Amino acid sequence: MNVRFCFFTLIGCTMLAGCAQEQKKPSNLDNMPKAAAVMAPFKFHKMIEVAPGQSYDILSWGRGAVDTGAFMILHSDSSGRKYTTTTGDLNGQIVDVYNADMDIDGHPEILIQAKRKDTINYTTIYAFEFYEGRVQKLDFPKLTSSQRKGYRGNDNFYISEGKFIREFPIYEGSGATAKPTAAKRKLEYSLNNNSFNVKQLSKDSTSIKDKVVSIPAVKKTAEDKPAKAKKTEKKKHHKAEVHKKKKKKRHHHS
Repeated sequence: MNVRFCFFTLIGCTMLAGCAQEQKKPSNLDNMPKAAAVMAPFKFHKMIEVAPGQSYDILSWGRGAVDTGAFMILHSDSSGRKYTTTTGDLNGQIVDVYNADMDIDGHPEILIQAKRKDTINYTTIYAFEFYEGRVQKLDFPKLTSSQRKGYRGNDNFYISEGKFIREFPIYEGSGATAKPTAAKRKLEYSLNNNSFNVKQLSKDSTSIKDKVVSIPAVKKTAEDKPAKAKKTEKKKHHKAEVHKKKKKKRHHHS
């Protein structure tokens, strides 16, 4: 009897131990370390690897104001054991960072997009080209008066076929009453001798409201004028015929 009791007790303890281990597994998964967040005073971090052993860490930092600070680009050449730092003042918050080789010379360009919230969500691009352990700052062109017409921010940047593309919606009006239209402006940026070339890919068009109003007005003007002229000519011709008949009758009676 005692042997059986001990045997069943042993089996029960084994099953309870197994259940306890199974219950602990999910808790171990929950306690797995998560990706480390950017710690103050840093606000943004992104790593771009352009080739094996060639990486760029882009960071922004600054205590106090939200829309001001500084940025730095840490270039790690692990194969050559060379490490360089590029810094600069930052106007706004970094939204994203892009890597390209727009002039196809084998040297990467790093483009930092920063946005400052004001009436038009102002956007700034900080551009650099890295080659042979050196860095060249590139002047990113501002929008011209024609390119800026109807611009109120909300830029969308991306790399397409080695070119830097910029898209943004076109607004109608000014100030708080400005309303977005269905049109978008699309610009393409290329690089030649460390200078940017800008090409507009989209064709600006008038709003749908203007098109609806203008087209019927032209049609009505073209159709109505000849019709009125014909009616006037018929009336004049009819009056002349009546006048002639009256003259004939008077002459016959005399």
